Amino acid sequence: MIKLKAMAAALFTTVVTLTVPVAEANGAAGSGPNPYTDCGIGAALFADTHWAAVTSNVIWDLGSTALTSATASPETCNGKNVKTAQFIIDNYHNIAEETAYGEGEHLSAMLNVRGCQVSSHAGIISSVRSDMASYLASPAYTDLSDIEKASQYYRAMESGVSQFAGSCSS
Repeated sequence: MIKLKAMAAALFTTVVTLTVPVAEANGAAGSGPNPYTDCGIGAALFADTHWAAVTSNVIWDLGSTALTSATASPETCNGKNVKTAQFIIDNYHNIAEETAYGEGEHLSAMLNVRGCQVSSHAGIISSVRSDMASYLASPAYTDLSDIEKASQYYRAMESGVSQFAGSCSS
């Protein structure tokens, strides 16, 4: 119990320390993105359900990814990233099947939503296929929920997009 309280206090201190300077730099204090509801994988997966976004961010990595997004690149806390994550959740089974084939309408639509040029689609899909093969090889994969699988897919897609950064809009 003491460890949990200490961790919560450290997390709160980190949130306050990291988000106030960003908000002040972007305008009035508190005007920047909320790292737990607007940023990170939680916001990407649960754009309209704030409690679920917060829970996901805290459970996933104690919110460190969300905090980093809010401080280092607040522009990534909404927009195409969130729309792409929602598209993946809504179409996960089709996207997973098409990824196995290496092409498909849902894959193209996902990358279009993400803002990637058609010329980069094949390379990104190849990268995603490689990353997803690693995930699928894990015995624990079958025990994951669809949302957890979609979350892994989103990370694989973002990894592929990062390799073609110039051909995908932010």
